[in-house]
Order: sequence, then structure tokens, then C-alpha cells
Amino acid sequence: MTEITQLLNTIKYQLKQQAKTYRDVADALNLSEASIKRMFSQRSDAPISLDRIVEISHFLGFSLAELAQEASLAQEKLSTLTPLQEKELVADHQLLLVAVCAINHWSMQDILETYALSEPSCLKKLLKLDQLGLITLLPGNRIRLNISRDFDWLPQGPIKTYFKKEGLPEFLDAHFHQSKENFIFTHGMLTEAAAMKLQTEMRQLKRRFAELHAESLQSPLKKRDGMGLLMAMRPWEPEAFSKLRKQQIK
Repeated sequence: MTEITQLLNTIKYQLKQQAKTYRDVADALNLSEASIKRMFSQRSDAPISLDRIVEISHFLGFSLAELAQEASLAQEKLSTLTPLQEKELVADHQLLLVAVCAINHWSMQDILETYALSEPSCLKKLLKLDQLGLITLLPGNRIRLNISRDFDWLPQGPIKTYFKKEGLPEFLDAHFHQSKENFIFTHGMLTEAAAMKLQTEMRQLKRRFAELHAESLQSPLKKRDGMGLLMAMRPWEPEAFSKLRKQQIK
């Protein structure tokens, strides 16, 4: 990958982060949207110059040096935290809230406008997340995520244990009858091969959810809703049925 390609990929990522479009870039540079698209496609008939990259960097609030640093760090993202790091988040509900907001690409201003946190308190939490390595706090209190696109909480780790204990009962305690709600439960008997196939399809659905989440970042925060998607599968029989089974002789 060339350095120019790395810079352009970083710019595209930042455009999504800031919910900006090619049209916004075109307006800022006084060019047509088609010209911007040609430059980003790196077509030979419309090469992008370093001066243009500098202009777009400034439009996004970065110096060229900062953009280059973003590009160089793109390959050094976290896919998980350590158990100790997750434990620190769980121990402080405000810190966990700010972490979840940051992971969902909220700005500091978004957090302050939505939750009853003071600016000094929010800044203190962001600095803690910076110390943990989850984010880098940039000038102007801009948040740079240090996580990869496949980032996830640790299996059986403190975060998932917390949400299973505290969040799952609350999540399921609903009628699921609103337009944005859906509850599907089914039961059957599968072979091991069929169960493995279904697990593969569940992982594909999880990836699709992540893709739609990334697409939605282009819309303003007010047009996005926090959504929980629960997928679960395990060998299971209602306890009332199990009690009626004949004792197995070993």
C-alpha cells in the first residue's frame, strides 16, 4: 500500500467518523463532487496532489503530520482489552458509559449534551481512557479510537459478565412490540453439523450488524438509536421437561 493510499484511506475513515460526505469536501474545496470522487478513486486521469490532501486534512481538523500519524497507527489497533482494563471500566459506571460512547464514535460534546456529566468529569474519564489505551485524546478534546473494526469485549471477561448480570435481564424485560423492536424465539433439534452451520450464519449476522453500524455513522447522532442485538444458542431443554426424563442408568 502506498503512502498516498494510506492517507486517503485514513481520510475516508475520518469522513465517516465525522459524518461528512464527498459533497461536504467538494463544497469546502470549491470543486465538484465528481472531481472529489475521481481523486479518491486514485484514477490516473485525476491524481490527487499533496496540496489537496493538506486542504482535506485541514477540513477534517488535522494537520498533515497528524493525518500521517493517524495513517501510521491504523495498523496498530486493539482488538480486545486486557482483563484488568475491562475490570477498571466495570468498577466505574461513568467511565464505562464514556467508553461505550467513545466506541460508538460520540464526540465529547455529544456526551455532554446527552448525559448529566460535567465537562471536567467527562474530560477526566476521557483522560483515563487515554491512559488505558482505548482512545487517544487529541487537541480540542477530539477522540481518536485505538480499536480495530473487529474489536470485541473478552469472552467471559468483566464487561460481558457485567452486561450478562446487569444488562440482560433489563434488555429482555420488554414487550418487544414497538416498530424498532423484534423478538424471535424458536426451538428445534439439530445435528452437530446443522448447529455448526447456524453458528456460522450467526457470525455473519454479527458482521452485518457491524457494517450497518459503520454505515450509520454518516448520519447525525440524533438520527441514530442505540440498538441491542442478542444472539444465543445452546443445547437446552426446559427444566420442567428435564424433570420428566427417565433416569439414565450408567
